[in-house]
Amino acid sequence: MSAAYAVSDCWTMTRRELAHWARQPVQVAVGLVFPVMMLVMFGYLVGGGRTVPGDYVDFLVPGMLTLTMVFGLEGTMTAVTRDLDKGVVDRFRSMPMTDGAVLVGRAAADMLQSAAGLLVMTGVGYAMGWRAHGGPAAFAGALGLLLLLRFAMLWAGIFLALVAGRPELVQSVQILVWPFGFLSNAFASPDSMPGWLGAAVEWNPMSATATAVRELFGNPGGEPGWVTAAVLWPLALLALFFPLAVRRFRRLGA
Repeated sequence: MSAAYAVSDCWTMTRRELAHWARQPVQVAVGLVFPVMMLVMFGYLVGGGRTVPGDYVDFLVPGMLTLTMVFGLEGTMTAVTRDLDKGVVDRFRSMPMTDGAVLVGRAAADMLQSAAGLLVMTGVGYAMGWRAHGGPAAFAGALGLLLLLRFAMLWAGIFLALVAGRPELVQSVQILVWPFGFLSNAFASPDSMPGWLGAAVEWNPMSATATAVRELFGNPGGEPGWVTAAVLWPLALLALFFPLAVRRFRRLGA
C-alpha cells in the first residue's frame, strides 16, 4: 500500500501544478510563445548572414529546441522559490504525505510543459520550412534526447531554487543561464568561431545534445557519435543534482 500512497501523493502534487495552468493561462502562453519568438527572430532577422553547412533554418531549429530545454530551468526555479517564499512547501512537509512528492509533482508538470513546448516549436519550425529527414525512429530518439536534457536541467533548477530560497535571488542565477545557452552551437557552428571559443562551445553539454539532435533529424551540423555524449552529459548532471536536490529538500527547516 505504501507504493500506492506514494503514487497517489505524487499525482496529487502534479495535479496541483497543472491546475495552476488553468488559473494562469497568460503565463503558460508566454512560456510557449517566447521561444517561438526567438526562433522567428534568429531565423528571419538575425541569422540571415550566418555561414553554416546547408540551410540555416534546418541548422537553427534543432539548436533552438535544445535551447528551449535549457531555458526551462528558469521557470522551474521561479515556481519552486515562489512556493518556498509563501511557505507552501513547509505546509506540505508538515502533512502526512510521501517525502519528495512535492518535487516529483513539480518535475512531472515541468516535463509535460516541456513536451508541449516541443510540439509547438516543431510545428513552427515546419511552418518556417524546417524538415526532419531521419525517419520516425530517429525523430523519436531526437525528442527523447531533448527531454532527457530538460529532465537533467530541471533537477539542477530545483536544487538551485532550494539553495536560493527566494524569488528575487533567481535573477542572479538567470544571468548565468543565458551565457550557458548562447555559449553553444545553437546559432552558429564552432568552426566559424575563434579556436579557443569553439573548443569551449564543443564542451558545453547543450552543444552535445544539439549536434546529436541534428544528426538524428538529418539536418546540417549533425555529426555521428554525438548521441552517446548527448546521453552521458545529462546523466552526469542528474547524478550530481538529483541527490543534492533531495538532500537539500530533506534539510529544509532543520
